[in-house]
Amino acid sequence: MKRTILIVDDHPVFRASARRMLEAEGFEVIGEAQDAQSAFSALRERKPDVVLLDVQLPDLDGFDVASRITGDAGCPAVVLTSSRDGSDFGPLIARSGARGFVPKSELSGNVLAAILE
Repeated sequence: MKRTILIVDDHPVFRASARRMLEAEGFEVIGEAQDAQSAFSALRERKPDVVLLDVQLPDLDGFDVASRITGDAGCPAVVLTSSRDGSDFGPLIARSGARGFVPKSELSGNVLAAILE
């Protein structure tokens, strides 16, 4: 069974390229969101297995979004992403409740699957 994924990023070009790549590598992208509020709505409606979440959103910090998502029972796995390196964020990644972090330039289905194992 394919893992379902919601992509949350404010850049439409990144969302489109991540969708194409992840679908080609076995994930089922069931939605996209451009900000935190639309992400929360999509989570309630679509109930994905995984949320690929940009750390810099226009309306709310991605770390705060991850904390809210992972605080619920039966929550999806959250993987943070950014164009910046993970070391730039120090302990924020671990404190957010996310499963891990992947730089946008290194995103692939295999990398995402390894984080989720």
